[in-house]
Amino acid sequence: MSAIPMEIDTPDIMVELEVLDRNIERMAAALRAKGLRLRPHAKTHKMPEIAARQLAAGAVGLTVATIGEAEVFAEHGVTDLFIAYPLWIGPRQAERLRGLAAKARIVIGTDSAEAAEAAGRHLGAAAGEVEVMVEIDSGHHRSGVRPDQAVEVARAAAGAGLRVEGVFTFPGHGYAPEMPERAAEEEERALGEAVELLAAAGFEVTRVSGGSTPTAELTGTSAVTEARPGVYVFGDAQQLELGRCSMADIALTVAATVVSRHEGDGTTPRRVVLDSGSKVLGGDRPAWATGFGRLMEHPGARITALSEHHATVAWPDDSDLPALGERLRVIPNHVCVAVNLVDDVAVVSGGRIVDRWRVAARGRNA
Repeated sequence: MSAIPMEIDTPDIMVELEVLDRNIERMAAALRAKGLRLRPHAKTHKMPEIAARQLAAGAVGLTVATIGEAEVFAEHGVTDLFIAYPLWIGPRQAERLRGLAAKARIVIGTDSAEAAEAAGRHLGAAAGEVEVMVEIDSGHHRSGVRPDQAVEVARAAAGAGLRVEGVFTFPGHGYAPEMPERAAEEEERALGEAVELLAAAGFEVTRVSGGSTPTAELTGTSAVTEARPGVYVFGDAQQLELGRCSMADIALTVAATVVSRHEGDGTTPRRVVLDSGSKVLGGDRPAWATGFGRLMEHPGARITALSEHHATVAWPDDSDLPALGERLRVIPNHVCVAVNLVDDVAVVSGGRIVDRWRVAARGRNA
């Protein structure tokens, strides 16, 4: 990545254009080589400009987290959208889905007969315009049903007038050290079992969806037909620690300024303080992570504490502390959270700002 442009006031989120485009093309090529379709998760970036780049690189559509996100991307011309969570559809949600279905192909997730029946009831005559995917729990144990429960949910959805397209899972337990390979194997096994049971029950399964950034390139092809990675476009400190990307793959950083520095005296730690706290970095820190974020040029440093507007960075003894006023690039732990905290991002190329992109789907959480 290039230096922080002088016109940036810290803290500010920067996206390195060449790295972003390289990440987008590499994932598209990797999945294409395996015969898998790519349906990237746009909740990571929430920006139509990045979605357009993903679609131009071969993505078949987008994955989104909410109806609100789907509305934003449909307004910007995306015509194939999968809301990859088990939704509970009431009258207001049904009205919004009907509006979406007039603009794009809309697929929703479900993991219960009750939710499927509610969706069909409230969608009414438009139920056939919305497709449904049954969520399978492949080991993350968040939402989703066991493979042997998929037929029950699919029958309820079909009975409610919805079109059952297939099954999906989120192998979220791959977000842990030494777990991506195991999560990918369990994903393949669980989805394969669900597909076999649905086929035996008379369902035509046309889509089997899996994959996350840690597991996408490990995803098997005996059952899965598409993958839904999101973080890969930017990379983040979690992916670095999991070994799923390198520093050269980090496309998004937070520009920050050293506002306080302390050499330490044996009773207090050697540290600097940056003007980038939880309100721009986010506060996520999984139990296995070594800090609240990393520094691009200083891999031995660790963010050990966050307040709203400041980050405390423990500095290694074998390198000089940065000077007051020095500007550093911070890699957030969880990039999806960081992006959702700002209105726009600086697009950087060759050490200068070439554009600013609005985070168009920011806050569209419903």
